Amino acid sequence: MRVTTNGISVYYEVKGKSGPAIIMLHGNCEDRTIFDRAVDYLEQKFVVYLPDTRGHGESSPPVNGEYHYQDFADDLAEFIRKLNIENPIIIGFSDGAITALLYASQHPEVPSKVFACGANTKPGALKGLGMAVTKARHKDDPRVRMMLTEPNITAEELGRITCPVTVVVGSRDCVRREDTDFIVESVQDGTLCVMKRADHSSYIVHSTRIVDAVFRECHVDPESVQVVYRFAR
Repeated sequence: MRVTTNGISVYYEVKGKSGPAIIMLHGNCEDRTIFDRAVDYLEQKFVVYLPDTRGHGESSPPVNGEYHYQDFADDLAEFIRKLNIENPIIIGFSDGAITALLYASQHPEVPSKVFACGANTKPGALKGLGMAVTKARHKDDPRVRMMLTEPNITAEELGRITCPVTVVVGSRDCVRREDTDFIVESVQDGTLCVMKRADHSSYIVHSTRIVDAVFRECHVDPESVQVVYRFAR
Protein backbone atom coordinates (compact mmCIF):
# COMPACT_ATOMS: atom_id res chain seq x y z
CA MET A 1 0.00 0.00 0.00
CA ARG A 2 1.03 3.60 -0.54
CA VAL A 3 0.28 7.04 0.83
CA THR A 4 1.76 10.41 -0.15
CA THR A 5 3.34 12.42 2.67
CA ASN A 6 4.88 15.81 1.90
CA GLY A 7 5.47 14.83 -1.72
CA ILE A 8 6.97 11.44 -0.82
CA SER A 9 5.33 8.20 -1.97
CA VAL A 10 5.53 6.09 1.18
CA TYR A 11 5.18 2.34 0.88
CA TYR A 12 3.81 0.58 3.94
CA GLU A 13 2.32 -2.69 5.11
CA VAL A 14 -0.26 -3.36 7.81
CA LYS A 15 -0.17 -6.54 9.88
CA GLY A 16 -2.73 -7.70 12.43
CA LYS A 17 -6.50 -7.33 12.55
CA SER A 18 -7.34 -5.96 15.98
CA GLY A 19 -5.90 -4.20 19.00
CA PRO A 20 -4.08 -0.89 19.57
CA ALA A 21 -2.09 0.58 16.69
CA ILE A 22 1.69 0.29 16.56
CA ILE A 23 3.89 2.14 14.08
CA MET A 24 7.38 0.71 13.63
CA LEU A 25 10.14 2.93 12.24
CA HIS A 26 13.36 1.38 10.95
CA GLY A 27 16.87 2.80 11.00
CA ASN A 28 19.24 4.38 8.49
CA CYS A 29 19.80 2.47 5.20
CA GLU A 30 17.27 -0.20 6.27
CA ASP A 31 13.62 -0.90 5.56
CA ARG A 32 10.50 -2.30 7.24
CA THR A 33 11.63 -5.92 6.87
CA ILE A 34 14.08 -5.66 9.79
CA PHE A 35 11.07 -6.08 12.10
CA ASP A 36 9.85 -9.33 10.53
CA ARG A 37 10.49 -11.59 13.51
CA ALA A 38 9.01 -9.17 16.03
CA VAL A 39 5.92 -8.61 13.89
CA ASP A 40 5.17 -12.35 13.99
CA TYR A 41 4.20 -11.78 17.62
CA LEU A 42 3.12 -8.15 17.73
CA GLU A 43 0.49 -8.65 15.02
CA GLN A 44 -1.30 -11.14 17.29
CA LYS A 45 -2.17 -8.37 19.76
CA PHE A 46 -1.82 -5.13 17.78
CA VAL A 47 -2.46 -3.61 14.37
CA VAL A 48 1.10 -2.97 13.17
CA TYR A 49 1.94 -0.31 10.57
CA LEU A 50 5.27 -0.78 8.81
CA PRO A 51 6.31 2.16 6.60
CA ASP A 52 9.50 2.50 4.61
CA THR A 53 10.78 6.00 5.35
CA ARG A 54 11.64 8.44 2.56
CA GLY A 55 14.47 7.22 0.37
CA HIS A 56 14.42 3.76 1.97
CA GLY A 57 12.96 0.45 0.84
CA GLU A 58 10.13 1.02 -1.63
CA SER A 59 9.44 4.65 -0.69
CA SER A 60 10.53 7.48 -2.99
CA PRO A 61 13.49 9.75 -2.20
CA PRO A 62 13.24 13.52 -1.69
CA VAL A 63 13.47 15.52 -4.91
CA ASN A 64 16.32 17.67 -3.59
CA GLY A 65 18.29 14.62 -2.44
CA GLU A 66 18.63 15.97 1.10
CA TYR A 67 17.69 14.14 4.30
CA HIS A 68 16.77 15.67 7.64
CA TYR A 69 15.26 14.12 10.73
CA GLN A 70 12.64 16.86 10.85
CA ASP A 71 11.43 15.75 7.41
CA PHE A 72 11.04 12.19 8.70
CA ALA A 73 9.01 13.52 11.64
CA ASP A 74 6.84 15.59 9.30
CA ASP A 75 6.27 12.52 7.12
CA LEU A 76 5.21 10.57 10.20
CA ALA A 77 2.74 13.31 11.11
CA GLU A 78 1.17 13.13 7.65
CA PHE A 79 1.19 9.33 7.69
CA ILE A 80 -0.75 9.25 10.96
CA ARG A 81 -3.15 11.97 9.85
CA LYS A 82 -3.93 10.53 6.43
CA LEU A 83 -4.42 6.99 7.72
CA ASN A 84 -6.43 8.31 10.69
CA ILE A 85 -4.39 6.30 13.22
CA GLU A 86 -5.58 7.11 16.73
CA ASN A 87 -3.09 7.35 19.60
CA PRO A 88 -0.53 4.92 18.19
CA ILE A 89 2.30 3.29 20.05
CA ILE A 90 5.46 4.30 18.16
CA ILE A 91 8.42 1.93 18.14
CA GLY A 92 11.46 3.52 16.54
CA PHE A 93 14.91 2.05 16.06
CA SER A 94 18.03 4.23 15.65
CA ASP A 95 17.02 6.90 13.09
CA GLY A 96 13.45 5.76 13.64
CA ALA A 97 13.83 6.40 17.37
CA ILE A 98 15.07 9.93 16.69
CA THR A 99 12.05 10.47 14.46
CA ALA A 100 9.73 9.12 17.15
CA LEU A 101 11.15 11.48 19.79
CA LEU A 102 10.90 14.52 17.52
CA TYR A 103 7.34 13.65 16.56
CA ALA A 104 6.24 13.02 20.16
CA SER A 105 7.79 16.34 21.19
CA GLN A 106 5.92 18.24 18.48
CA HIS A 107 2.64 16.32 18.69
CA PRO A 108 2.46 15.28 22.37
CA GLU A 109 -1.28 14.69 22.25
CA VAL A 110 -1.06 11.91 19.64
CA PRO A 111 1.17 8.97 20.73
CA SER A 112 0.02 6.76 23.58
CA LYS A 113 3.54 5.41 24.14
CA VAL A 114 6.98 5.58 22.57
CA PHE A 115 9.72 2.95 22.48
CA ALA A 116 12.94 4.76 21.54
CA CYS A 117 15.43 2.01 20.69
CA GLY A 118 19.06 3.02 20.19
CA ALA A 119 18.27 6.75 20.03
CA ASN A 120 20.86 9.50 20.15
CA THR A 121 20.25 13.23 20.62
CA LYS A 122 23.43 14.42 18.86
CA PRO A 123 26.03 12.96 16.48
CA GLY A 124 28.72 13.05 19.18
CA ALA A 125 26.74 10.53 21.21
CA LEU A 126 27.74 7.77 18.78
CA LYS A 127 30.95 5.88 19.41
CA GLY A 128 32.79 2.72 18.46
CA LEU A 129 34.76 1.25 15.59
CA GLY A 130 31.66 -0.20 13.95
CA MET A 131 30.09 3.22 13.62
CA ALA A 132 33.33 4.68 12.24
CA VAL A 133 33.51 1.93 9.60
CA THR A 134 29.89 2.54 8.63
CA LYS A 135 30.53 6.25 8.24
CA ALA A 136 33.62 5.66 6.08
CA ARG A 137 31.93 3.07 3.88
CA HIS A 138 28.85 5.19 3.20
CA LYS A 139 30.28 8.70 3.57
CA ASP A 140 28.89 9.77 0.18
CA ASP A 141 25.36 8.55 0.97
CA PRO A 142 23.25 11.61 1.88
CA ARG A 143 21.34 9.52 4.42
CA VAL A 144 24.58 8.81 6.26
CA ARG A 145 25.75 12.41 5.95
CA MET A 146 22.64 13.34 7.90
CA MET A 147 23.89 11.19 10.77
CA LEU A 148 27.14 13.15 10.89
CA THR A 149 25.46 16.52 11.47
CA GLU A 150 22.09 15.70 13.05
CA PRO A 151 20.12 15.50 15.30
CA ASN A 152 20.38 18.18 17.96
CA ILE A 153 17.57 17.34 20.37
CA THR A 154 17.46 19.45 23.52
CA ALA A 155 16.21 18.73 27.02
CA GLU A 156 13.49 21.29 26.42
CA GLU A 157 12.25 19.39 23.37
CA LEU A 158 12.30 16.07 25.21
CA GLY A 159 10.48 17.66 28.13
CA ARG A 160 7.48 18.33 25.90
CA ILE A 161 6.84 14.60 25.50
CA THR A 162 3.93 13.69 27.76
CA CYS A 163 3.36 10.02 26.94
CA PRO A 164 5.38 7.23 28.59
CA VAL A 165 8.72 6.66 26.86
CA THR A 166 10.65 3.41 27.16
CA VAL A 167 14.25 4.08 26.18
CA VAL A 168 15.81 0.83 24.99
CA VAL A 169 19.55 0.36 24.55
CA GLY A 170 21.89 -2.57 24.08
CA SER A 171 24.43 -3.20 26.83
CA ARG A 172 27.10 -2.99 24.08
CA ASP A 173 25.44 -0.20 22.12
CA CYS A 174 27.31 2.40 20.08
CA VAL A 175 25.21 5.12 21.74
CA ARG A 176 27.00 6.61 24.73
CA ARG A 177 25.26 5.72 27.95
CA GLU A 178 25.22 9.30 29.19
CA ASP A 179 23.11 10.28 26.19
CA THR A 180 20.68 7.44 26.83
CA ASP A 181 20.37 8.56 30.46
CA PHE A 182 19.85 12.14 29.25
CA ILE A 183 16.80 11.04 27.26
CA VAL A 184 15.35 9.06 30.17
CA GLU A 185 15.82 11.96 32.57
CA SER A 186 14.54 14.66 30.19
CA VAL A 187 11.20 13.20 29.13
CA GLN A 188 8.31 13.53 31.56
CA ASP A 189 7.76 9.78 31.99
CA GLY A 190 10.86 7.83 31.03
CA THR A 191 11.87 4.22 31.69
CA LEU A 192 15.22 2.63 30.84
CA CYS A 193 15.40 -0.86 29.37
CA VAL A 194 18.89 -2.31 28.85
CA MET A 195 19.13 -5.33 26.57
CA LYS A 196 21.87 -7.54 27.99
CA ARG A 197 24.53 -8.92 25.65
CA ALA A 198 23.16 -6.83 22.79
CA ASP A 199 24.79 -4.31 20.49
CA HIS A 200 23.07 -1.47 18.67
CA SER A 201 20.87 -3.64 16.46
CA SER A 202 20.97 -7.27 17.57
CA TYR A 203 17.83 -7.07 19.71
CA ILE A 204 15.85 -5.44 16.87
CA VAL A 205 16.98 -6.58 13.42
CA HIS A 206 15.33 -9.92 12.58
CA SER A 207 14.95 -10.47 16.32
CA THR A 208 12.10 -11.12 18.75
CA ARG A 209 13.82 -9.66 21.82
CA ILE A 210 12.08 -6.28 21.63
CA VAL A 211 8.73 -8.07 21.87
CA ASP A 212 9.30 -8.90 25.55
CA ALA A 213 9.76 -5.22 26.37
CA VAL A 214 6.68 -4.20 24.38
CA PHE A 215 4.50 -6.86 25.94
CA ARG A 216 5.72 -5.98 29.42
CA GLU A 217 5.14 -2.24 29.04
CA CYS A 218 1.79 -2.75 27.28
CA HIS A 219 0.59 -5.35 29.81
CA VAL A 220 0.25 -8.20 27.32
CA ASP A 221 0.35 -11.73 28.74
CA PRO A 222 2.98 -13.58 26.67
CA GLU A 223 1.24 -16.85 27.48
CA SER A 224 -1.68 -15.67 25.34
CA VAL A 225 0.50 -15.44 22.23
CA GLN A 226 1.08 -18.29 19.81
CA VAL A 227 4.69 -19.30 19.19
CA VAL A 228 5.79 -18.72 15.59
CA TYR A 229 8.55 -20.86 14.16
CA ARG A 230 10.84 -19.40 11.53
CA PHE A 231 14.13 -20.38 10.01
CA ALA A 232 16.76 -18.05 11.47
CA ARG A 233 18.34 -15.63 9.02
